[in-house]
Amino acid sequence: MKTLFQPSQNCHRLVKAHRAAVVIDGADYFRALHQAFRRAVSSIFMVGWDLHSEVRLLRDGSAEGYPERLGELIDRLADERPDLQIYLLSWDFAMIYAMEREFFPRYKLKWRSHDRVHFGLDAHHPIGASQHQKMVVIDDALAFAGGLDVSQWRWDTSQHRPRDDRRVDPGGQSYPPFHDVQMVVDGPAAAALGKLVRERWTRSEGDLPDFSDPAEDSDPWPACLAPDFRDIQVAIARTLPEYKEQRQVQEVRQLYLDSIAAARHSIYIENQYLSAHCIGEALEARLKEKDGPEVVVVMPQQTGGWLEQHTMDVLRARLVAQLRAADHHDRLRVYYARLAKDPHCALMVHAKVMIIDDGFLRVGSSNLSNRSMGLDSECDLAIAAGPADTAARETIAAVRARLIGEHLGKKTEDVLRAVEKHAGLISAIESLQGDDERTLVPLDAEISPEVDDWVPESELLDPEEPVAPDKLVDHFVSPEQQPSAFRHALKILILIGAVIGLAALWRWTPLGEWIDIESARAAAEWMQQQPLAPFFVTTAFVLGGLIAIPVTLMIIATVVVFGTWKGLLYALAGSWLSAVALFAIGRWMGRDTLRRFAGSLLNRLSRKLSEKGLWTVITFRIVPVAPFSVINLIAGVSEIRWRDYALGTLIGMLPGVVAVVLLADRIAASLQHPDLGQITLLLASIALVGLGLVGLRRWIKKKRSGTSS
Repeated sequence: MKTLFQPSQNCHRLVKAHRAAVVIDGADYFRALHQAFRRAVSSIFMVGWDLHSEVRLLRDGSAEGYPERLGELIDRLADERPDLQIYLLSWDFAMIYAMEREFFPRYKLKWRSHDRVHFGLDAHHPIGASQHQKMVVIDDALAFAGGLDVSQWRWDTSQHRPRDDRRVDPGGQSYPPFHDVQMVVDGPAAAALGKLVRERWTRSEGDLPDFSDPAEDSDPWPACLAPDFRDIQVAIARTLPEYKEQRQVQEVRQLYLDSIAAARHSIYIENQYLSAHCIGEALEARLKEKDGPEVVVVMPQQTGGWLEQHTMDVLRARLVAQLRAADHHDRLRVYYARLAKDPHCALMVHAKVMIIDDGFLRVGSSNLSNRSMGLDSECDLAIAAGPADTAARETIAAVRARLIGEHLGKKTEDVLRAVEKHAGLISAIESLQGDDERTLVPLDAEISPEVDDWVPESELLDPEEPVAPDKLVDHFVSPEQQPSAFRHALKILILIGAVIGLAALWRWTPLGEWIDIESARAAAEWMQQQPLAPFFVTTAFVLGGLIAIPVTLMIIATVVVFGTWKGLLYALAGSWLSAVALFAIGRWMGRDTLRRFAGSLLNRLSRKLSEKGLWTVITFRIVPVAPFSVINLIAGVSEIRWRDYALGTLIGMLPGVVAVVLLADRIAASLQHPDLGQITLLLASIALVGLGLVGLRRWIKKKRSGTSS
């Protein structure tokens, strides 16, 4: 194993660490960070997928007079030490993660912090990629790298109690048990990582200011950590996508392939994901060998929230099925870690660890996903021990035993004895499993044919390189539907242009004088006074739905004619009746007739509408995925119950109708009386609608999480 590393091929550099240690779980890592920060002399660099200023690093009162929270701690250190420069670089995240991130981090970590605390959001990557490296470097003398971000939902002890009052996010909300691993190194290895984080900062934020070099006797190594290795060679492996002047680097990918190929007895893996094609093919080839290695994989029961469960879990299930089909010699085990039976509680495994035989240890940020192989930035550290490196081999075996013991609820010594006693790693684990609350349980990765059919191939959900825009278009809008989609977009643009043009003609030509505004107003007043006005309006909504007039335009017209409150009532009633009428028409027409018009869209929406009944209808109304009339017709041929559809439509449409009515009323008032008061009310209405949408989005996210769990 010691000759495994090839700089510039499967690793960036091979550098010496005077000391190295494996830090298991967030509580120990955050404690080590707190102690190391307090020893910093000249510089602290933090690079992450996420950083949260309010996260508490310590939760047991051992801060020794220093703040527990990250933001307060670094401000205090910068204030105390005039030579200390602190650099925080977080990924400039995609909006899909906005609800999981700290609100306005640039304000909290830059504008509100000390002058020598520098903060940046790194967007130096292709569209669809992320900055996934997780590194902390102190004085170029100590460095951490691995899977842990200094953020919320990461802190947990290795006990992973199902209930732990300390395991709460900055808002005081509890979260499930969480497992991850980090590695710490010093000496030249730390200095090499220091160079990498400086390169990241320079690419994203520009040149670094000058700062003093640390004193030669500076030693930030935290007292709470005992070194696992001494005077050991450490390989640094990276993934970097091709972007502008940055060339593509795939050392992470190549090191995985080379190390799997070199395995003789066992491959032990902990990872959040398992969807990378190259990893699947490499493991499949080893499993087919008559005398190949055993493969043990520990993963989360579910890879994350609602989105991951409906995407990455499906990709994982496909690859696990492929591996199990190749396991002709019964050498594969895929587990999740159970913490309690009743109520059931599973451990969120976020670690990125690979241990091969007793001679190779890898800890990093890279998932076993396609994007970690070529699209996202990654940084892994690896150690290899030759046959004569007895101390290093024993340490690697002990780290593996500690991890397995944590998941089984056993002591490290018990696992080491079981491995020595039994013929292989799988036999050792199975001898310790039992029926305890805390144990490793075979992962059921089965998925229904319907879900498998609905979720696309991994090249879209989990790409190894940036996805071309035309591929995305081809997936979500089939080629035969694209001309109609283009025509639909063109119609919208023409409509907008016509409205703008009409307004310009009204304002700057004699047209405004030719049209008798009093006649239009009189017609509106006549309509308001008619006892059958509600019937006329609701009938207009139903007829408008039949010819696919945008429902938003009809709502606005109703408000203009009838005012706010009557307009709201009539618009809601008309929209609901239109939806119900089209639902009935769709059911009468039948699936075969509609398929000629809707094509594959019929199957997609019909399947989704049938999945969760009432909640799915509410979601489709709040977040429309197709035109109003199309959803109504397709719902009619789905298996959804009429009652669920009618109630879900009423509930789901209410927020949108209220928002449109409110804004339409305020816009009309501002145009009629463009004074400061009306404009202020308009701006307040826009802000209110915006806050309402944010709140609604939070509710949907919480509801989805609850439904999926």
